[in-house]
Formats: sequence, structure tokens, C-alpha cells
Amino acid sequence: MGPTIQWEHSYVTGDKIYCIYIAENEADVRRHAELGGFPVTRVEKVGSVIDPITAE
Repeated sequence: MGPTIQWEHSYVTGDKIYCIYIAENEADVRRHAELGGFPVTRVEKVGSVIDPITAE
């Protein structure tokens, strides 16, 4: 879609899909969903990541 958004990966559960993007703003995420033909019910900004590398 351009340099302001990048799909990273998705998590699939029984009845939902959670897509992870690197994007400059919520509007870009919503526009990508609209062009792809899939619904967006909520967009959340990730404040930090905790993983084995960052955990102490």
C-alpha cells in the first residue's frame, strides 16, 4: 500500500484474526482493510513489546 504501512503478521484464533502492522497512523490501517475487503472493529497502538530479549 505504500511506504507508510507494512503488514508484519497475523494471529488466527477460533473466530478472529489479529493483524499486526507497522503504520504511521490508524487511517492507513483502516484504508488497507477497506481495500482488502476485510472488517476492522478496533485498532490499538502497541506501546511496548515484552519478549525473552527485553524481559529481565
